[in-house]
Amino acid sequence: MTTYNVVVIGAGSGGLTVAAGVAGLGGKVALLEKHKMGGDCLNYGCVPSKALIRAAKAVQQVREAHRYGVGNVTDPGPQDAKAIMDYVRSCQAHIAPHDSVERFEGLGVEVFLGGGRLRSANEVEVGDTGKVLRAKHIVIATGSRARINEVPGLKEAGYLTNESVFDVEKLPGSLMVMGGGPIGTEIGQSFSRLGSKVTIVSSTPHICPKEDADIVDVLVRKLKNEGIAIVDNSRATKVELRDGKKVVTVQSKLDKSTTEIAVDEILVATGRRPNIEGLNLEGAGIAFDEKGIKTDDRCRTSIPNVWAIGDVAGGFLFTHWAGYQGRVIVRNTLFPGTSAIDYGNLPWTTFTDSPQRLPRGVQDERPRRLRRRVGRLLREGRRRSQGEDPRRDDRPPSRRRPARRDRSREEVGPHARQALEHHSRLPHTLRDRPLPR
Repeated sequence: MTTYNVVVIGAGSGGLTVAAGVAGLGGKVALLEKHKMGGDCLNYGCVPSKALIRAAKAVQQVREAHRYGVGNVTDPGPQDAKAIMDYVRSCQAHIAPHDSVERFEGLGVEVFLGGGRLRSANEVEVGDTGKVLRAKHIVIATGSRARINEVPGLKEAGYLTNESVFDVEKLPGSLMVMGGGPIGTEIGQSFSRLGSKVTIVSSTPHICPKEDADIVDVLVRKLKNEGIAIVDNSRATKVELRDGKKVVTVQSKLDKSTTEIAVDEILVATGRRPNIEGLNLEGAGIAFDEKGIKTDDRCRTSIPNVWAIGDVAGGFLFTHWAGYQGRVIVRNTLFPGTSAIDYGNLPWTTFTDSPQRLPRGVQDERPRRLRRRVGRLLREGRRRSQGEDPRRDDRPPSRRRPARRDRSREEVGPHARQALEHHSRLPHTLRDRPLPR
């Protein structure tokens, strides 16, 4: 039986990074994927969502062109969702060869189109084929999927997730977004710009709860100015079909009052659930809980030669974070000793437009072992931001410069990601994939 240096389960950002890295350094590596190559990023996350955001931005630029003195421009009105999603799929098709079976086989990776089931700390069974792969190291990178809360009537009424929303062919007249995190705010703003009447229902005191309230306030003002309704500290308790509408009962967590909101469609964006089913983690002796597989700061599971990265390991659910962890895994599996991941220099962006928000480093609300003093450099008065439109009301109210020892900062504005990358050295940088024109 062939023994691989590494067997990787899951061909998303983290898994592809490990497979390409190990193969590039001369290691023998097998890659298993039971669904689609490229994982969430290519198929349901980064690529389609950013393409949708770009299309929606184009519509909004036409709508607001008069603010810049451009004449003879009218509001483009509701858009053809099918045409927009065709553009989204063309962007995916443009990038797909980079993550394809053919490319990775060309790199020297053995690709198996099937799931992986752990038989032991060194053996993985491929799908239902009965084929067993033996390896010195096993990397689990199976990602996550949308978590669907138990709301009476939701299943019967039907709903969209970040996966199915890109199959929409008719623009809903009205859309409720359950969840005020990055997925909900990005897609919600995009559909609003395309012509839907959008309501975001968030169970937290404000949308994007990982960000500071003063930062989020900038975004909230922008979304409301664009006509989006935001209902904080509330949750959906019931969904009914009535007169062709989906009527959602929303209850306030503060005073328990309820209100009914009738919409054409519902997007559920209330969090993520790790893809751990079918892996036989319990049988293999690997510790896990509802948040994912438990790992140390080297990405090791409770079995030293089995590793877990990306969404399936919980923690920070970002594509670039999974890729960074993948690079750490390559080092830890092929070379003596091990390296720890660096929590203190982690960037992320919520790509609302505009503003974008990009914190650099773990913020001070996090557990003590992750704390960093947080500084904020808010972008009021920044020339690039002013160049967008100095009269708009989506800039932050103040500026605070970080102390010399601070490792963290936040940027808010239409080009926040680029600005912070320009002024920072980030070990796991957010990178755009080019979209076809």
